[in-house]
Amino acid sequence: MTSARSLLHLDTRFDKRRRMIYPKVKLRGYSLLNGSEVLLVCQVGDGSIIKRFDKTPLPLKEKDVICPHFLELKWGYGCPYDCAWCYLKGTFRFLPTKTRPMFKDRQKIEAHVIRFFEELSSPEILNTGEIADSLMGETLSLPFSKFIIPLFERQDKHKVLFLTKSDSIEHLLSIQSHNQAIISFSLNADEVAKEWENRAPDVASRINAGRLLDESGYEVRIRIDPIVPIPNWEKQYKELIDKVFSNYTPARITLGSLRGLQSTINGSTDKSWLHYLNENSNWGKKVRNDVRYQIYSSLIRYLQEQYGYSNVALCKETMEMWSELGMDYSEIKCNCIW
Repeated sequence: MTSARSLLHLDTRFDKRRRMIYPKVKLRGYSLLNGSEVLLVCQVGDGSIIKRFDKTPLPLKEKDVICPHFLELKWGYGCPYDCAWCYLKGTFRFLPTKTRPMFKDRQKIEAHVIRFFEELSSPEILNTGEIADSLMGETLSLPFSKFIIPLFERQDKHKVLFLTKSDSIEHLLSIQSHNQAIISFSLNADEVAKEWENRAPDVASRINAGRLLDESGYEVRIRIDPIVPIPNWEKQYKELIDKVFSNYTPARITLGSLRGLQSTINGSTDKSWLHYLNENSNWGKKVRNDVRYQIYSSLIRYLQEQYGYSNVALCKETMEMWSELGMDYSEIKCNCIW
């Protein structure tokens, strides 16, 4: 005979399972950068898997940064590369695991993603690389890429975005159908990468990985971020652009300059990069405005003149900078969105 305690236990298990399979999709109204008002997904279920990144308010002042609100797919967190300025060091500073890679329950991830597919018809990109390196799980027996890409291939509206400094692309290359996947590589000038990103694969390996994925039919984007105004920055970053374009043409390029939230600065052990930061914004400290302008204008002009390339956006840049460059932030097409 089943006891009351057993029945309660069974009912609780059933209820938890039902909530996991049928989590509520929560919507709310958002004001977009172009001035329109839309109803978008805020989160699925408890928000631990799918949640909109909406920490950046609409810009009102010149020093306010531009960042469109995008959806995160929080399948794991942490990163193995220990870059000096990594904002995860501030984000996870109170966790016992710090930035060590951690992975979430696949069953819950699948349930939340499927519910998202069922409820939403307006296309969205789900970013897997906001609080993790998207390829940090590729050495697992079932790597994340071979789990999540086939899941997205079940539909044709929404896409999954990988953001990475990794060159571990063997599993990505083995996936035959990948129309709903976008791969974005975080790149930097060689001298900068060797100084402050020295645990990550070298830049040439990342560029080669991008070439192989581009040849395999993936949409490949790049982020050149954070750009650091080292003494020979112009030569270094133009050489980086040349290396990329001698291998493939990125679908999109997002440029960003060195910046640091106070939590990031507090959590950083190597603080040698901080002397470049001498201006405030509503997204932490930044490189001086006139130096950033010189960097962006030089690289954007080089891309246009040398390669006829103009599909460029800025990351976490101020309203003032977009205006000075003659760029319209209301039409932004940066790394994390369509």
